[in-house]
Amino acid sequence: MPDEDLTQVALGKFRVGITGLKAAIEELKSWQGRPDAEIAQALLARVKPRNYIPAAAQEEYKQAFLREFKKALGEKVEKPSSGLSIKILGPGCPNCEKLEQTVMEILGELGLPAEVDHVRDMKDITALGVFGTPALLINDDVKAVGHLPSREALKRWLQEAAAALS
Repeated sequence: MPDEDLTQVALGKFRVGITGLKAAIEELKSWQGRPDAEIAQALLARVKPRNYIPAAAQEEYKQAFLREFKKALGEKVEKPSSGLSIKILGPGCPNCEKLEQTVMEILGELGLPAEVDHVRDMKDITALGVFGTPALLINDDVKAVGHLPSREALKRWLQEAAAALS
């Protein structure tokens, strides 16, 4: 599948799909401890040939890539300042993947900025106090556990959470 290595990154109020970021992060994991600017530049250099990155936005892209790098290494990451915080919890089963896909589709339809994390590690999932998958947290509020919520419910929850941020 051509979009297997597509990673959604937050750029201001928008989310952008980047091809090849996961591979670049894997390649650079041994760089942990090097200066952030060096890591960000190396990530940009590796993904730029496969993606359109406007010159004027390169710094913003580098910061987004650096956030993804740190997340992949399990480091604490500053969230982008605007938008919703969404966590999809599940080890990668078909329902968990479907939940993530549906949430992304609805965010796109509604034009809502959001930081979407798919938490796959069961220790991390139980540390959040959730004991069934798939599960969905919106702004740290548990919305669904152990089932795939309807598209209508997802849309309503996302709109309500976005309105609460306004």
